[in-house]
Amino acid sequence: MIVVTTPTGQIGSRLVRRLLDQDEELRVVVRDASRLDDTVRERVETIEGSHDDPAVLDKALPGAEALFWLVPPNPAAPSAEEHYLRFARAGADAVARHDVGHVVGVSSAGHGWPAPAGVLSAAFAMDAELGRSGAAYRALSMPFYMENLLGQLDAILGQGAFSLTCAGDLPLASIATRDIAGVAADLLTDLSWTGQENLPVFGPGRITPDGMAEVIGRELGRPVAYRRVSLDDYASFLRSRGAGDQAVKDLTEAFAAQDHGIYDADWAIAAPTSTDFRTWCREVLKPAADARAS
Repeated sequence: MIVVTTPTGQIGSRLVRRLLDQDEELRVVVRDASRLDDTVRERVETIEGSHDDPAVLDKALPGAEALFWLVPPNPAAPSAEEHYLRFARAGADAVARHDVGHVVGVSSAGHGWPAPAGVLSAAFAMDAELGRSGAAYRALSMPFYMENLLGQLDAILGQGAFSLTCAGDLPLASIATRDIAGVAADLLTDLSWTGQENLPVFGPGRITPDGMAEVIGRELGRPVAYRRVSLDDYASFLRSRGAGDQAVKDLTEAFAAQDHGIYDADWAIAAPTSTDFRTWCREVLKPAADARAS
């Protein structure tokens, strides 16, 4: 039995499909079971609730051999670290209680970074907490998600531009969520691995934000530019959207660490996954843009 958290998210939904394609026995933990696709719901055992709730985990984990763990984002959380740790403490205790042998968690690249890194540091704290469960653990250590750009689709289509805080002419490590799901599926279906490790999961190639803009423009058939924004301007934007001081600090520290190379050490040792940025644009971004325009 494999237990999957966040089965309706970008990574979790792809993972569930992959595991079902391999006829694996699945149990999913989901806040709202109605959000599951009908073809998924009829093939999985469903536990409704949040996986920061020990009672929910006590329903989900009996008999489980492996657990896929992802902390859902919560921009309204007063502290990213406490948000991650609330889930991780409940998870570690439940994994130990139910003797789950293997856990695969979604984390960030950059373990060992010497400075505060906001949301990324919160993920590292989660890994340490889950490690105390005693289970074999793999922290899938990821850089920038290509799917983050889908949140800027209106700007790409309406203004011909997207924005980040990093330099336009320096490579930005990135990953497609479908590749994260693929690596997780491989680990969850072959439980021969032992111990606790960070596993960098990076896409192929070393494309810059300026290069990303060029690729997006070619795939969409329109000019697209990259515009760098300062951390101060980004902080002001967050405050204009109602973010509190700690949330602003958590996010700006994460982007500052990204700008200063937090991913570089893991990038040097990561085995590249299959989806390059051009392929992702062609198969994910362009269909999304076409749907938005129709």
